[in-house]
Amino acid sequence: MLSPKRVKYRKQQRGRMKGAASGGTRVSFGEYGLLTLESAWITAQQIEASRIALTRALKKGGKVWIRIFPDKPFTKKPAETRMGKGKGLPEGWVAVVKPGRVMFELEGLSLEDAKKAFTLVSHKLPVRSKFIAREE
Repeated sequence: MLSPKRVKYRKQQRGRMKGAASGGTRVSFGEYGLLTLESAWITAQQIEASRIALTRALKKGGKVWIRIFPDKPFTKKPAETRMGKGKGLPEGWVAVVKPGRVMFELEGLSLEDAKKAFTLVSHKLPVRSKFIAREE
């Protein structure tokens, strides 16, 4: 599972997910990409499930780039706990994605195979996404 090696602070505030992505909006490394159309938190488990689906679809051909990293901790309070008594303990890690962000890229596959692979990946993610090809 992806997670940062070290962080400055154990707990972080939730923040806002307003607006479009400012960076990572173009296919930079591969030939094809998966672009998000919504803003959401994507957990490390969802990224890992997507990576496994993508590498299985590749069948030892091609190369994958994961363009998002879960660097934001989210906390959770134990079940059946009354309100108050501070913020809960860190539960896991999420990547914040905004509309227009390229999440995954790949190369070395035909157009149809890449579309099929990214369809499998999009089923693992909690956001609507779109298949895009590199602009020359």
